Formats: sequence, C-alpha cells, structure tokens
Amino acid sequence: MASVNDNTGIDRGCSFPLGPTIERGGVNFSLFSRNCHGVELMLFNAVDDVRPERIIRLDPFKNHTYQYWHIFVPGLQAGQLYGYRVTGPVEPHKGHRFDREKVLLDPYAKAVAVPGAYNRDALKKPGPSHAPAMKSVVADLALYPWEGDVHPGKPFAKTVIYEMHPAGFTRNPNSGLTAEMRGTFVGLTQKIPYLIELGITAVELLPVFQFDHQDCPPGLVNYWGYCPVSFFAPHQGYGSGHHPLAVLDEFRDMVKALHRAGIEVILDVVFNHTAEGDETGPAFSFRGIDNSIYYLLEKDKSKYSNFTGTGNTLNANHPIVRRMIIDSLHFWVEEMHVDGFRFDLASILARDEMGKPLENPPVLWDIESDPVLAGTKLIAEAWDAAGLYQVGSFIGDSWKEWNGRFRDDIRRFLKGEQETVSRLATRLLGSPDLYERELREPEQSINFVTCHDGFTLNDLVSYDQKYNEANGEDNRDGSNDNLSWNCGAEGPTTDQAVMLLRNRQVRNFFTLTLLSLGAPMLSMGDEVRRTQGGNNNCYCHDSELSWFDWSLHDKHADLYRFVKLLIAGRLQRDSAREEYSMSLQKLLEQPHITWHGTRLNQPDWSAHSHSIALSFHSLSGRMAMHIMVNGYRESLDFEIPASYGEISYAWKRWIDTALASPDDITLWQENPEINGRSYRVQDHTIAVLVSELPASHPFNSSAI
Repeated sequence: MASVNDNTGIDRGCSFPLGPTIERGGVNFSLFSRNCHGVELMLFNAVDDVRPERIIRLDPFKNHTYQYWHIFVPGLQAGQLYGYRVTGPVEPHKGHRFDREKVLLDPYAKAVAVPGAYNRDALKKPGPSHAPAMKSVVADLALYPWEGDVHPGKPFAKTVIYEMHPAGFTRNPNSGLTAEMRGTFVGLTQKIPYLIELGITAVELLPVFQFDHQDCPPGLVNYWGYCPVSFFAPHQGYGSGHHPLAVLDEFRDMVKALHRAGIEVILDVVFNHTAEGDETGPAFSFRGIDNSIYYLLEKDKSKYSNFTGTGNTLNANHPIVRRMIIDSLHFWVEEMHVDGFRFDLASILARDEMGKPLENPPVLWDIESDPVLAGTKLIAEAWDAAGLYQVGSFIGDSWKEWNGRFRDDIRRFLKGEQETVSRLATRLLGSPDLYERELREPEQSINFVTCHDGFTLNDLVSYDQKYNEANGEDNRDGSNDNLSWNCGAEGPTTDQAVMLLRNRQVRNFFTLTLLSLGAPMLSMGDEVRRTQGGNNNCYCHDSELSWFDWSLHDKHADLYRFVKLLIAGRLQRDSAREEYSMSLQKLLEQPHITWHGTRLNQPDWSAHSHSIALSFHSLSGRMAMHIMVNGYRESLDFEIPASYGEISYAWKRWIDTALASPDDITLWQENPEINGRSYRVQDHTIAVLVSELPASHPFNSSAI
C-alpha cells in the first residue's frame, strides 16, 4: 500500500531548473502547470508496477511558486522511477482535460522507462488505467567521460548528409552483429567504418526522442518514431536492453565515436505534435499536465487543431512551450553533443495560437538567435500537413531547407516530362529562384530526391504506383503523386533492358544530387538499391521491409563504388568553398558558367527539350568540368569546348552513367582522355568530363 502525503524530511524545493535535478542528499523536482489544482509525485519501485510505492502530495502553498510545483525529496538518486498525478478541472469545452487517475511523464525527464505490459489503449479512457504506464527516470548526466570530444564543425560546403533510421540500419540479422547490438545505438557505432568508406560527413537520424511504438494501426508498430512522448529522453528501444539509463550513455558513446570519425550527428526533431493524438487519444504527459497550454485548440476547445495530420498540434509559440523547445535543444547540444537538427514540419512552428502564419514567429527567432545554438546546423522541413509551404521563404538567416522543389524537378526531368530543362538547370545551380535574393550561401538548399517518407531510390525507378496494402489502410495512405517511372516494367523484372535502364537512372539521380550546388542528402540504403517493394509509407513496419539489407552491399557493389567515388569527387571539387566563401548570388556572377545544347553555346530551353550541357570552372580555379545530360530515348552527340580564352582544355572522362562498372566512374588520377570535338551520350545518360587548369589560372575568374 503506497504511503500518501509522507513528507517526512522533505523540503519545499526550488522552481528552477524544471524536471528532476540531483542535488546533495536527494533530488529536486519542478513541474509547470498553470491551470491545475494539485500535484502528486509518485515514486515506483519497478517499471511494471501499476501502483506507486510512495505518493507525495505537494502542498499548494509550500510547494507551489506561481505556475510551478516543486519539491526536494531526500534520499533519492539516479535511477529512481517516478511520475505525476495532476488534479484539475475536467472541462474539455474549456480545454482542460485533467485526470487524477493517470500517471504522467515529466516533460523534462532525461530518461523514460517503458513497461513490458504497456498498452496505449488503456490510457485513452478516463479514470484508472489498470495497466502500467511509462515512467520517468531520474538521471545523473554529470559523470559521463566525454574524453575531450569536440564537434567536427564541418561547413555545409563540405557536408554530405546520410538520412538513416538509427535502428533499421543494423536491425537485419544479416548485419553481422550480435542480437543484442542489432537495432541499437551500439550497433550503429559498430557500422561507422561503412559510413567512413562511403564518404558520409553527417548522419541525420530519424527521431530518437522517446516515442510511442504503439501509435499505429492494430497489429503493427510505429517504426519511424514521429510520435514523441518526451523531448529530452532518448528512445529506450534503441538501447541494448539494460537499465533505462544505459541508453543515455550508449547514445553519447555513439556520438563520441562518430565525432572521432569526423562525422556529425543531426537529429530529426518533432516539435510540432505528440503521440497523445486527438480528443480520443491517450494521456501520457502534456494533456494531463496542462492541455490548453501545450496544444493548439479549435474554437470548440474540446477539439484539437490538426495542422500535422496526426491529430494534434503543439502550441509552439506559447512562452512555456517555446522555453521547453529551447531547453530541449540546449540539452541535446550541451549534454549529448549533437551537431544539428532537422525540424519535422517546421512551418507549423510559424503558426500562432489560432493557427495563422506569423510574420516573425517567436520560437523560430528564439532558435535563430540563441547563442548556445550558434554554429549548430539548423535544417527546416519548410512545410506542414495543412498546406503552408515555405520553401525559399523560411524565416531567419541560419536555417537551411529541405528543397522539395529540387526533389520534384529532378524526378520530373528524369521521368521525361515536358517543360523541365530550365527547372533542371535552376536546381543544378543551387535554386537561385528560391535563394539568390537572400544573399545566402549556396548550401541554403538541402538537395535530395528520396528520404524516409516515400519511395526508395530503387522503387522510384521500379514502380509507377504505390503498394501500401500491408499498412492496413486499404492503400489510401502515402502520397499518390510520386513522379516515379518504372522504366518499362512494374516491380521486379528479369528484362535485361529494363534492368540496365534502371541502373542508369539510379546513377543519374545520384549524379544530379551530388553535383548540384547545395548540400546533398542521401537516404539510407539507396547506395545499394534498398527496396520496400513499392511501399512508400513504411512508418509502421519494423521489419525487413524497412531495414537496411546488408546482402545488397555485395549484390550492388558497383553502385556503392559509384556513389563512393562520386562523393569523393564532389568534395574534391568543392575543396576551396570554405576558404573562398561567397553567397550564391556572387557565385553565379562568375563568368565561367556556360550553357550548351548538343552544340556549344546553343542550349535548347524549349518545352520539348530533354537535354542540356553545362561547363564551368571549380571555385579553386584548378579544374574545369563539362556536364552533358541526355534525357531523350536515343543517343546524342554533344560538342565539347576546346578552350576558354587562352586556356586549352584537355578533357578526360570522369562519369558516364551508361557504361558498366568500373568505367561508369573513374578515379581522378585514372580518368581516360577524350579525343575529338564531340562526345556521344547514350539515351537517359549523364556524362561528365574534367580538365585540369594551369596553376596560373586566376581565382577571380573561377566559378562553382
């Protein structure tokens, strides 16, 4: 039987800092709740306990300062399991959904323990749940041995991002790891040599915040993790199965190891909604602590605004929620040493309490101007599920943007659609239609053609339609507009011509992504043609359908080699970008950027055109490059420039996506020479020639 209101030796505590804080002799707890009537702190002995071992009722006078409830409990230490019960008005029509029977997570807890018998549905009904709830865990972060760890601090000009699932990368039994390591931060650490060999400079991890794995259709599991229940605690499921505090050290071990390898860590963060869903959803934390503060509500306050497509929307520009977001970012930078963040549905953070877009969103300016976050990589998914699309207009100077227009225009061109050549050219040059006017660096644009959400690159060239029946929603979920092309056969095929064309198209996508101005982002497994069988919304499949298949590394070793050498060549091309920093506008004002068609200086910009060529000099002034793109169904002969002024070119072939490996891409020092005044580019092919320039070539006439 739990002892209630046992306040022996207990001090009033402090309102700051929020969350649990280990102090000499015990732990201080502080919780914000403006509209509640009372708070109880519950202490548990075990994660599967339904009832607490001890209940401490906070005195509304002694343990309450303004909107903060706080208490110091002597004798507690790291590892203590706890939760809150919060009493207040049950008035959904006013936005209040307090329920004294629910065990609530501390929003500021740094660790969460998930019981084996956890049941999401049991938390949806008012009153006692009769099932164990998730519990917060007191953590001591001060003793971790960082061993001189420092942020790599790579500029975006030298950044190649690899978007990956932190567990799916190693979950497959064919990963070569032990069962304990697979699907964990420890397992990812073991695979760092793979990332080094590929040439990756930054990993962008799908959400690592503690999330509700049951937030999905019955019988499935939430795999992606875009359903947080905490913004501070790393997901316990990515630990190796020991004590819930162990995942904190394992995450930091991973970060430290990646930094030693020169690889930065970017987190995909979800500050736009939680796993509590709509008015029929469960109460994990925020709903029961102060629902009307944490969420955007409709005019009928019993309903949630849903700009996220998930049932609820965080009230991100409320001062309390703003502070929580900033405190979370500080925690991950200062205590966990991460290097950057990609903000899921970031445009939601630009909405006010009525859901209307703000001209100067406070939370975004808080992040933009925060000194702790200065130098941190900030990437916005600059749209939301309710139609607000801000690619090219996202607020602030330090934010980079997922460039959805790059993705769509590259797909359209390689698919063979009309009126795409001029848009292709614009994307190759860093999307000046979006970013040139802002006087920002060329890497303002995060260039990608695939990500976790949608087809894999293999499926993009293998399916005209999505096949999401396994998701349990009658194939209604996932985008219907994929801009994909199956190259002549739907799904797997033994047709050699189709297979060769798909191989070529995959290389074309990689070539355009990695040679365009902007910061490139690759999606996990695309470099070995990972497939999801045409499913473009695998959020609910923690299975081989979504995992990295390590057998593909040998099966598609030729493609892996192609991508590896392409990354190395890109980084070599841009080696001077950091030293000679300039805006996209200034870069595009350089004189050595020339467009061609099959004939020199005669580009075909017509709506029916499917070919273009571009020649330029590298920013270092040491290299010239000539890119020829043929999207037609027949081969074309492209004239190639012989000289520029007094500079004569000695062209060598670097890339030809129509050739078989190893001729599809060569090492820089082994490039074969090209004789003659023209080069034949096969159908659906990209070819790239390079020429070394004399050392006397002046920098002030160089470009990209």
